[in-house]
Amino acid sequence: MNRSLGNTIADSLDLCLGYSERLLKDVTSSHFARFASPGGQTVDSNHPAFVFGHLALYAPRILKDLGIQPPAIPEGFEAVFSKDAKCADDPNASLYPPMESVVATFFEGYRSASAALRAAPDEIFQQANPNPGRLAELFPSLGSMHAFYCGGHMMMHLGQISAWRRMVGLGAA
Repeated sequence: MNRSLGNTIADSLDLCLGYSERLLKDVTSSHFARFASPGGQTVDSNHPAFVFGHLALYAPRILKDLGIQPPAIPEGFEAVFSKDAKCADDPNASLYPPMESVVATFFEGYRSASAALRAAPDEIFQQANPNPGRLAELFPSLGSMHAFYCGGHMMMHLGQISAWRRMVGLGAA
């Protein structure tokens, strides 16, 4: 079987998107941006708002790298969801964008990225990673970087939601 690199990367991404949908089951907007407090002990761990918002920043990067004009990142996302931002408990729903906006931005971006990956020629994935520094050291090609964004990076953060679900009593997804 001969499969393109883009299809191979998108296969992993699509698996992650299906898992993401399952992780949202029974999550309400009232606890989307809240830390878990099992047994009354607050756990300082990434909640769904932070994870979905953080990951939503990467789909436009993938699209841009593939030569496709990405959708604009909603105002305020970069400030609260960047790799340098710290997840915070949001009991008054005043720190993070609404659940509907965060989830829509995440899924719309990655569904577009999946289609773009599948349509991209293999040669594009052989290009050098355009990011400077450590990211380029770890992932020297565009293909290796996008494989990480659409696999390891996403699953690492989705695992945080899986743990959060258990701590808030929602169980496995």
